[in-house]
Amino acid sequence: MSADLEARVAALAKQVDGLLAEASIRTLQARYMFLCDTPCPEQGIGTDDAARIDWIMDLYTEDAIWEGVGEYYENQFGQCVGKAAIRAHFEAFWGSARDPALVFNVHYLTSEQIHVHGETADGQWVHCQPWIFADGSSLLRSSRLNNLFRKEDGVWKIARTRTENVFVAPLAKGWAHNVPSRSELMRP
Repeated sequence: MSADLEARVAALAKQVDGLLAEASIRTLQARYMFLCDTPCPEQGIGTDDAARIDWIMDLYTEDAIWEGVGEYYENQFGQCVGKAAIRAHFEAFWGSARDPALVFNVHYLTSEQIHVHGETADGQWVHCQPWIFADGSSLLRSSRLNNLFRKEDGVWKIARTRTENVFVAPLAKGWAHNVPSRSELMRP
């Protein structure tokens, strides 16, 4: 094989590795959002928030950071460092003490940018999500995400979730009809 051909093959292999990394990170981010939807559409989880949190925690590195930044989210969410702190954040979020209880939300991701740097990467998205609470109140929330990822033992994981508020808008009671109490999507 000529040196020119070897160089071209090496360049193509590097491009393929980058594309595979982007695809893995895209899937990882979408999986995280899917598991955060309420009701959770994952087969076998149903309303078992402890199981949901276990599945979410499997997506993170041990030293991961989850943080809300900016003038609105910094005070609302703060920063959690390490899996134990992130787990506690999610336990409080879906816990029975939440009043009023969150009965519905779904995440819509857009404006994706993923940049791979070997075994690390960063990604930016804008997401929008409607929320409905047990008392009938509702809101529409939009955030920008600037997340970090790291490949560990051949698997991409979330190293940092960073979210910044774009807007929060109240929605009129009753704006949504036929909201499911559970997801049937992944049922066998």
